[in-house]
Amino acid sequence: MSALELAAAIRSGERSAVDVLEEHLAVIDAREDEIHAFNLVMVEQARREAVDIDAHLAAGEELGPLAGVPVALKDNMCTRGVPTTCSSKILEGWKPPYDATVVQRLTAAGAVIIGKTNMDEFAMGGSTENSAFGPTRNPLDTSRVPGGSSGGSAAAVAAGFAPLSLGSDTGGSIRQPAALCGLVGVKPTYGRVSRYGLVAFASSLDQIGPFAATVADAALLLEVISGHDPLDSTSIAEPAPGLLSVLDQGVEGLRIGILDELSGHGVEGISPDVLARLDAAVEALTAAGATVERASVPATVYGLSAYYVIAPAEASSNLSRYDGVRFGPRTDGATTNEMMVATRTEGFGDEVKRRIMLGTYALSAGYYDAYYGKSQKVRTLILKDFAKAYEKFDLLISPTAPTTAFPLGAKTEDPMQMYLQDVCTIPSNLAGHPAMSVPFGVGDDGLPVGVQILAPAMGEATMFRAAAVLEKSGGAQ
Repeated sequence: MSALELAAAIRSGERSAVDVLEEHLAVIDAREDEIHAFNLVMVEQARREAVDIDAHLAAGEELGPLAGVPVALKDNMCTRGVPTTCSSKILEGWKPPYDATVVQRLTAAGAVIIGKTNMDEFAMGGSTENSAFGPTRNPLDTSRVPGGSSGGSAAAVAAGFAPLSLGSDTGGSIRQPAALCGLVGVKPTYGRVSRYGLVAFASSLDQIGPFAATVADAALLLEVISGHDPLDSTSIAEPAPGLLSVLDQGVEGLRIGILDELSGHGVEGISPDVLARLDAAVEALTAAGATVERASVPATVYGLSAYYVIAPAEASSNLSRYDGVRFGPRTDGATTNEMMVATRTEGFGDEVKRRIMLGTYALSAGYYDAYYGKSQKVRTLILKDFAKAYEKFDLLISPTAPTTAFPLGAKTEDPMQMYLQDVCTIPSNLAGHPAMSVPFGVGDDGLPVGVQILAPAMGEATMFRAAAVLEKSGGAQ
């Protein structure tokens, strides 16, 4: 059953929240050792929440739109009294004293938080192999990666451990694993969803968003977590968008552009079978009444380069707080400075250290203007080029990821090859625009391919209309 169907069944009394939870816990028991989607399964807390929901229903109280639906959370979202590790040894055992805003909204909507999911350490990676607690495997083929950095959240939904999950997307960390696991994954407009309680990687890029098996379930979850939050200074002062109500409106009359620079013409490494699925998506949208033409956003070819200056620079600043004084375990040293160096050397993994050093270098005296300043100028160019494209088009489309899910260990020795996994997704983060991945058939290896739909800021409703059309068309080969 979909999340929408489960919530309706629980509200009607056809199902109980306890029974639904126990069914999902049984699936977790059967496959979690094989997949490692979770850092923590919150069994007892989830059972208490499910019992409470059934008690409220028995008392005749109104239940929220996610009544009794199990939801998994990426382990970089604060949960009061529950460990939040970001899959890093430097935060192992840390229990936040408050809930993230998205957690509060899930609870208010009646959701049952089932666990905290594995991730690339501090959200830095494209395969969920950088976790201090071991890699996550793709439930569709356990010899392959689930994508990253929100691979645990994607795997949890793909394996049936939870109907819904939340991830964070800084450069593609929701959309890329959604594509590799055959799911719907959404990065909302920057500021659409509160970042309060999200452990920061790169503050001007991070956004929380949903994973789901269907477009409608993703729309439901995004409606629940969206909306203004005074605790987040970057939160947009607008109410949550109405998304479920637009899913049947179709794409008749919409103008959709195939983004040249992200569709094999401006970037290397996109597999022919991925491009074939994009062509099929174009046919489906055209058949549904959209006008589809080629589009150009020239500056996006510099997106990867700009991102890997801006994101590490922000990360080096954000991660300076993990010093052995305020958070997590401490490694002793003869002096305060030696203690901090030892703690950070012991506590951070290789990829996090790599990005901290890159970012610190880019921000250092004599290099700031040459690297960080120039990258911010490129970011402005990307915004301007997108604005010009959206004068002509309502939406843009591209592949989500260059390939289907790749084997575990295939790219761990070559960081540049791993970084290229985000080449199609990064531009939307730099622009702050919404984008989503919709599964659309399979590649030559039988594994899922995702098509990315991009929209201008606050354009989620139009984006979901196109996603519903692609889903309805079935992605047939």
